[in-house]
Amino acid sequence: LKEYDEILYIPMSSGLSGSCQTAIMLADDYDGKVQVVNNQRISVTQEQSALDARDLAAKGYEAAQIKEILERTKYESSIYITLTTLKYLKKGGRITPAAAALGTLLRIKPVLTIQGEKLDAFSKVRGWKAAKRTMLKAIEKDLNDRFADVREDMVLGMAYTCSKEEAQEWKQEIAEKFPEYEIVEGPLSLSVACHIGPGAMAVTCMKKVR
Repeated sequence: LKEYDEILYIPMSSGLSGSCQTAIMLADDYDGKVQVVNNQRISVTQEQSALDARDLAAKGYEAAQIKEILERTKYESSIYITLTTLKYLKKGGRITPAAAALGTLLRIKPVLTIQGEKLDAFSKVRGWKAAKRTMLKAIEKDLNDRFADVREDMVLGMAYTCSKEEAQEWKQEIAEKFPEYEIVEGPLSLSVACHIGPGAMAVTCMKKVR
C-alpha cells in the first residue's frame, strides 16, 4: 500500500486452507484497501482467477468490484485428480489403512474432484488408462452440461505431481481429446501435493472472465 492504492489477494480455497480466513481478518485493519477473494480455487484454476483479476484491473475495475466478480463466478470450474498411491491419503487420515491396503492390492486408482470448497471422492477405477478416461469423460460432461452456455469462454488446464515427461504426455492426451481449447499447465502446489503424493495428474476446466 506504500506503492498502490489497493491490494487484491486471491488465496487458495478456504475449504482447503485456513490462510483465506486469516487474510480476511487481517484485511479488516486496512479500511477496505485490501480485498480478499474467497473464490474456492486452487492450482491452475486459481491462476486463471489471478489472470482474470489482472485483466479486469487493466480495464479500470476497482479491487472490490473484481472481488465481487471472482466470487460470483467461483463455481464455474472443475478439477479432477488421479493419484498413483494411496499412501498419503492414509497418512492424512482421509482413508483407513485397510482401505489403502486393499486399494493398492487391487491397483485401484481413486479419482478425486474439486468443484467448490473441498477435495472429494469422484470415482474408483483400476489402472491409469481407466483413470485418464474417467477424468476426460468427466470434463467432457461438464463442458456439455454444466458449462454448455459458456463453452466458448472455457479454458482447460492440467496439473501434476508426476515427472515433466509424464505431464507432457498427459497434456497431449487432453489436447487430442479437446483440440479446440486452450490448455494451461502447472505443477500442483505443495499444499495439495503433500496430501496426494507424487505421480498424480489432474485435468481442469474453468470459465475465463470476459
